[in-house]
Amino acid sequence: MNSKTVYIVFGVSGSGKTTIGKVLAKTLDIPFYDADDFHSATNIKKMSDGIPLNDEDRNPWLQKLANKIKDWHHEKGAVLACSALKQKYREMLKSIHNESIKWIFLDGNYDLISSRLKARRKHFFKKELLTSQFETLEKPSTGISINIDQGTEEIIVEILHKLNLKKSQLGLIGLGVMGKNLAKNILSKKISLSVYNRQIEGKEVDVAKHFVNEQSNDVSVLGFDDLSSFVSSIAQPRTIMIMVNSGKPVDMIIEALLPLLSKEDCLIDGGNSHYKKTSEREKKLLKHGVYFLGTGISGGEEGALKGPSIMPGGVKKAYDRAGKFLEAIAAKDKNNNSCCAYIGPEGSGHYVKMVHNGIEYGEMQLLAEIYHLLRFYCNMTPEQISEIFESWRSNGKDGFLLEITADILQKKEGEQFLIDIILDKAGQKGTGGWSTIDALELGMPANTISEAVMARNLSGMKSQRGIASNAYQLKQASITENEADFIISLEKAFYATSIINHTIGFDLLAHASQEYDWNLDMSEIARVWTNGCIIRSDLMEKISSLFVNANTTSLLLFPEIITTMKANNIALKNIAATAIKNGYSLPVISAALNYFLTYTSAQSSANMIQAQRDYFGAHAYQRIDKSTDEYFHTNWKS
Repeated sequence: MNSKTVYIVFGVSGSGKTTIGKVLAKTLDIPFYDADDFHSATNIKKMSDGIPLNDEDRNPWLQKLANKIKDWHHEKGAVLACSALKQKYREMLKSIHNESIKWIFLDGNYDLISSRLKARRKHFFKKELLTSQFETLEKPSTGISINIDQGTEEIIVEILHKLNLKKSQLGLIGLGVMGKNLAKNILSKKISLSVYNRQIEGKEVDVAKHFVNEQSNDVSVLGFDDLSSFVSSIAQPRTIMIMVNSGKPVDMIIEALLPLLSKEDCLIDGGNSHYKKTSEREKKLLKHGVYFLGTGISGGEEGALKGPSIMPGGVKKAYDRAGKFLEAIAAKDKNNNSCCAYIGPEGSGHYVKMVHNGIEYGEMQLLAEIYHLLRFYCNMTPEQISEIFESWRSNGKDGFLLEITADILQKKEGEQFLIDIILDKAGQKGTGGWSTIDALELGMPANTISEAVMARNLSGMKSQRGIASNAYQLKQASITENEADFIISLEKAFYATSIINHTIGFDLLAHASQEYDWNLDMSEIARVWTNGCIIRSDLMEKISSLFVNANTTSLLLFPEIITTMKANNIALKNIAATAIKNGYSLPVISAALNYFLTYTSAQSSANMIQAQRDYFGAHAYQRIDKSTDEYFHTNWKS
């Protein structure tokens, strides 16, 4: 703070100039002056009689104030409350250099200020003069404007922030869809924020500036296209969220930031980065004394705005300091606790988000398969299918993906259902594939997740599928059995498949936790996924409670789940068999069934695999009648 700065708080009478000016002066530890105290007796009488002042009345008063401002500037500085309604009045007050005066305009509408004046007592200004004040007022184009329809404390915080007298609590880099909505979420929690976005001529120009201008005056936000100024605007130790595309863009931002950071600053990568890359970045930054939180964020653009599920991983000390911001903006669970929790060390936060997305791939493909069966095997309209999904929602199977699928099936473009004119070629961002690759590296099954990924890959072969369809001319049959019974079985198959898909995801998490020594809390991860994220559901609520006292138990081995699967597995078998027999592909449902049948079989076909491996490669095998520590090789031709 420049101790010789004169802050002029101005606006019409009743806007709160004196109240705000006094608090600001006390905050800055400099004298406060009220311009009304410098009016001549003649002016005061005139206003008391309800007669507006003219420029002839004001000029001597303004000149006196200008002289005082010059004196205050050479002393300790000051806060002056003054109407200064016209630009020419403000020009008269400039008796010192422009940079030594900070203009603070208190902005409010007529009705608000009129109600304030009505409540005033023992003040010479009459309510009847308010109209003339608004007619005289020329709103400023420079300085800062503050919306007065908020409390005094909030106004002071905003003034300090906008004048850069109080640094931002948090920084955010990247104002794409997710970054922009997260920034709005942060501001809604009254967290002062600095935002930065790169400048690319003709593509990304003044993005941060436009974002700031779009926000209402009652939020504390600063916008930058200069990285150094952005970093300087944040209170130390700094916390900065990075919301850019994963991969090279994250590394470029880190490289540019590193020379500008101080020890114990904290960077939060909120994108879909690979967990191994996150661990590398954390180690690199820790060498410079800078913390790094690899943070999974789920919920899409709506979740980013209203409250996502947040999964931060890294050094616990970093979370202890920066986690409060993440917890503030996250969704809330049924007990009003934040759907954000410290996941564990290294890249565990991004790992958990990766598996979340793998489960998400499975759930999406599952619903797509069920929709396809109902649409073409049962010959139902999208509207009828939507009604079935809505009935499942009210039958203990509700979830975000089921909800949006029901909504999608209601959408029309003119007289045509929109779903019927969307090209059947699915895209992906890679996280489902990462889950599959990591499961392979860890030696874990990922049946439903990997089949969901492969289904998307196969959908991408659109032109080849068209050629193959014409070449083979295979027919798909329509339903012949009782439709009501089929739909009941389909609901059971849906729930059984979803349980298996979640089991695969949580088993992968448990194995990774053991392999990487992360000590993941399955119940807490499930709780974080009960709201804000894409896979939130009634089932997730149940999973969270099941894991409370049994963190290492596989989901399919809980008594409650065993009972459910016993009741539903026959339907799962029947649906898979019926669909495939009639020409319908069910990648995830059939993968779930195969997983379940193998998982629940004491005897599998793997003994033949071991014999084959030993035959052609002398890989050796174990025997059921010998110790598990012993391995054997056979000369199979003799």
